[in-house]
Amino acid sequence: MNKKKFYLALVVFSFVGQVAWVVENMYFNVFIYKMFNASAGQISLMVGASAVAAALTTVFIGALSDKLQKRKIFMCAGYIAWGVSILSFAMIRLDVISAVFGVTAGAASLAVTLVIVMDCVMTFFGSSANDAAYNAWLTDITDATNRGRAEGINSMMPLLAVIAVFGGFMGFDLGLASSWVWIYVLIGGLVLVIGVLGFFIVEDAPAKKPDDIGYFATIFYGFRPSVVKKNAGLYFTLAFFVIFCISIQVFMPYLIIYYEKTLGMSDYVIIMAPAIILAAVVTALYGRFIDKTGFRTAVWPSLGMLAAGYVLLYLFPGVVNVSGVAMKVPVFIGSCLMMSGYLSGMAVFGTKIRNDTPEHMAGRFQGLRIIAQVLIPGVAGPAIGAAVLKNADVIVNSDGTESFIPGKVIYLAAFIVIAVLAAGLAVYFGLTRGKERTEQK
Repeated sequence: MNKKKFYLALVVFSFVGQVAWVVENMYFNVFIYKMFNASAGQISLMVGASAVAAALTTVFIGALSDKLQKRKIFMCAGYIAWGVSILSFAMIRLDVISAVFGVTAGAASLAVTLVIVMDCVMTFFGSSANDAAYNAWLTDITDATNRGRAEGINSMMPLLAVIAVFGGFMGFDLGLASSWVWIYVLIGGLVLVIGVLGFFIVEDAPAKKPDDIGYFATIFYGFRPSVVKKNAGLYFTLAFFVIFCISIQVFMPYLIIYYEKTLGMSDYVIIMAPAIILAAVVTALYGRFIDKTGFRTAVWPSLGMLAAGYVLLYLFPGVVNVSGVAMKVPVFIGSCLMMSGYLSGMAVFGTKIRNDTPEHMAGRFQGLRIIAQVLIPGVAGPAIGAAVLKNADVIVNSDGTESFIPGKVIYLAAFIVIAVLAAGLAVYFGLTRGKERTEQK
């Protein structure tokens, strides 16, 4: 593949896809919280339902793309459909729901239900295009000599997407329904346009001789005991990846609400932007470190940064005056470490998983990756978060309704999960020292 086209496709599809996922993962929660007074339980349900949809979609579409030996059509057509589905959220408003369904008292509850259903529909198209096709394409088009570098770029995109979304949302009052209409129109339109652009810049990897197993056999290929035994290292990595992602999902659904409501940071975008930029730089550079040192070395600094970020966010959420300017310095440093650890960790695990994936079978293994990254963490993480926030403080809104206030305990819970991961990795590395194949340096 043409190198310039490859990097253009990598950056464009990864960045825009992550913008869409940031809106879903970080702002759908804010959307139903602000517009419809959703509870922690409803937020947890939405995240869990979307996780199930993502996993099932990636299993079936990933296997189909393997059988057809086509990634491009799923990527491009999928992004177009993804964009259209995002546009549909512009119609989920109390005035529209009341007019269409003839209800008033239960309009907010119905709106939350519609958002959860449409989130699953949107996730189907997004996971087909991004989780299944794009990630399989990226595995196909790279090899062990450059995957760390490519994964470093790929893994920094969520942070760059957060910057773009935070900055773009500064011009909107998220308490107004009209602001959300514009947000969904702009994001949906952008994703749709990238899908069209993809037909001109994406090239499929060279096709191999097709195998002789059927479609359904391809779907369940990664679940075969013989395949698990043959690729034991991959499955252990996926198991540890599950724990890593659970830690992230304990706090992530409540992150923006925590900054804005719990800490009272109405200017959280301005404060968070520098932290995000620093974390993005760390993540971009970390890819080279992964290529040089391998998984066993590179995983520890990422976990260390993540754990240190949790500790600071839990212990020191106070305000410190710097040159007469009130800044939440511990929050800034803690957020920078947390985000750096999160994204560099994603790069470490992502590179290891791609390196251990059997050649020409990337599609059928994407479902397993999404089960590890999205399904199990998307159910377990928010459930842990909701459990520790069960007795959270509440505030009374201007309309008389109540909303919960997420506490810093979510970072303590996330830290405990990451400590379990570190202990598990230490035991595994000790037991397999000298037995695992030499990693690419």
